[in-house]
Amino acid sequence: MTTGQYFRNFLLRTDEKTLFKMDHYLDVYDGLMGPWMGKPVSFLEIGVYKGGSLRMWRDFFSPKASLTFLDIDPACKALEIPGTEIRIGDQTDVAFLQKTAAERGPFDIIVDDGGHKMDQQLTSFRTLWPQLKNGGLYIVEDVHTSYWPGFGGGFRAPGSFVEFAKDLIDRMHSWYTEDDTGFPLHPMARELGSIAFHDSLIVLKKQIKQPPISITSQNGKIGGSRKILEVRGRKSIF
Repeated sequence: MTTGQYFRNFLLRTDEKTLFKMDHYLDVYDGLMGPWMGKPVSFLEIGVYKGGSLRMWRDFFSPKASLTFLDIDPACKALEIPGTEIRIGDQTDVAFLQKTAAERGPFDIIVDDGGHKMDQQLTSFRTLWPQLKNGGLYIVEDVHTSYWPGFGGGFRAPGSFVEFAKDLIDRMHSWYTEDDTGFPLHPMARELGSIAFHDSLIVLKKQIKQPPISITSQNGKIGGSRKILEVRGRKSIF
């Protein structure tokens, strides 16, 4: 399901509040957000800036949606529109994020378009991921800052959000470890359904999972096994 280019077409319907997004994000969102269109979601976006995204998201979801926006700049509160709530606080303030989640969450979709510094992205993710509903999306925009030293990043810099996200790929696959000491099963294996890297945009889907199972089917009879999780030293997948 697609959005019928809702996000691309919204550029022609903006008002005096400036919308600021990378051009290709609109195409990613048009391909990604279809299942959520018109739904009464619980939505959180970090970063208000000029307020242009508030109406974009409000008009996309159901009028019954709960739409929360965070920004560190007190002036952003004046950009609030009907159907939205803007809260003022720092995205590195764990207590502020936890209070927001307790009062407005849990969330179906979280978008981090905040300050884009490494400590901001990492603190927000670690605090808010537990507040994301099963099946929900956590989206981090502008991760090209992971390559900018001025934002705490750098090429393959330890502690950048991109490097953190790469590590999550390993954690998602830790079911299949053959090194129980050096590469043990990680809790994220049970929670992370997928992670998609786009140019400057990372999308993580939460999916609470049981240990994976391999299945066979012959003559309509289906069988299953988790033996793949137990075998060590294998040299064949069969």
